[in-house]
Amino acid sequence: MKKYKWGIIGTGKIAHTFATALKHCENAELCAVASRTDEKAKDFAEEFGFSEYYGNYKDFAEKSDAEIVYIATPMASHFNDAWLCLENGKNVLCEKSLTLNTAQAEKLIAFAKDKALFFMEAMWMKCRPVYRKMKEWIASGLIGEIEYIKADFSNYIPYNENDRLFRADCGGGCLLDLGIYPITLTHDLLGMPDDITSSAHMMYGIDMSNSIIFRYKNGAFSSMDNGFEIQLRNNAVISGTKGLITLGNWFHCTDEGILFDRSGNEIERFVRKDDINGYEYEIDEVHRCLDVGFRESPLVPHSATIAVMKIMDECRAQWGMKFPNE
Repeated sequence: MKKYKWGIIGTGKIAHTFATALKHCENAELCAVASRTDEKAKDFAEEFGFSEYYGNYKDFAEKSDAEIVYIATPMASHFNDAWLCLENGKNVLCEKSLTLNTAQAEKLIAFAKDKALFFMEAMWMKCRPVYRKMKEWIASGLIGEIEYIKADFSNYIPYNENDRLFRADCGGGCLLDLGIYPITLTHDLLGMPDDITSSAHMMYGIDMSNSIIFRYKNGAFSSMDNGFEIQLRNNAVISGTKGLITLGNWFHCTDEGILFDRSGNEIERFVRKDDINGYEYEIDEVHRCLDVGFRESPLVPHSATIAVMKIMDECRAQWGMKFPNE
C-alpha cells in the first residue's frame, strides 16, 4: 500500500477535524502543517504527529515534502493558498467553497491542469456512503424521474463580528458556507437550472439567510433555505414519479438514507456509521485517484465545481452581494 505525504495549510477547527481522520488513515503520512505563526503550527504538529511545521505558507509550499495539501483557510484565502501550492508542484484538496467566484475557480483548475497536478474541491458530501447509495437508487430508476427536491441547511449561530462566517473580507455569509450543500445536491441530480429565483436577508455585507428555488423546463424544481438565523432540521427529500428518498437530519453528512415507493411505503433503508468522523471518505477518494493517476475525481469533477460556483455567482448578483476582495 503506497503512503502519501499529507500537508495542511491552516490550523482552525476544520483542520483539526480533517487531521483527526487523516491520522487514522493507514496510507496517509502526516508530513507537514503550516499556520500563520510558528507557535500555532508547532502546537498543531505536536497534537497530531506531523513531522514538519512552518510559521508561514510560503516556506511550507517551497520547502515541505508534502505531496498532497489540504487547504483549510477561510474562503477568501483559498485562491492564493491553492495557487501557491500548485505553483510549487503539490497536489491540492481545497476546502469548499473552492473560491469566492467562478473566475477564480476556473483559473485555479486551469493552472492545476497546466501543472499536471491533482486538484479537488473538498465536497465531502459526495464521497460519503449514504450519498453514493442515494445516487445508486436514482440511477437504478427506483424513484423514476425526479420531480422535486427539498434540502435545507440553516443553523442558528449567534453573531460574532470576529467569526469568519460573518466577515465579508473572509468570504463569509451562509451561501458559500452552507447553501453550497443543497445547491450541489440539486445540481448533481438535476443539472443546471433553467431559472433561479432567490432572495437573501443581508447584514454586515453578507447573507445572513437565503431562500433559493431552481426550476427546470421539464417541470422539476428544487427549494432550499439556508442561514445562520434560524435552526432547521437540515434534512433532504428527493421525490420522483415512482418514489422518494429521504436523507436524515444534516443531510450532507447523514448516516441514513431511506427509499420509499410513491405511496410512502419503506422499500429499503441504508445505514452507514462513520469509521472515524466522515472525512475519511474524501481522503480515501484522493488516495484512489492518486493511485490510478487521475488528476480530478469522478465523484467531485471540476465541471461540477465550476457549475455550482456559477449558480452561487448568480444568486449573489440577484442580491447585490459582492465580496470586498473580489
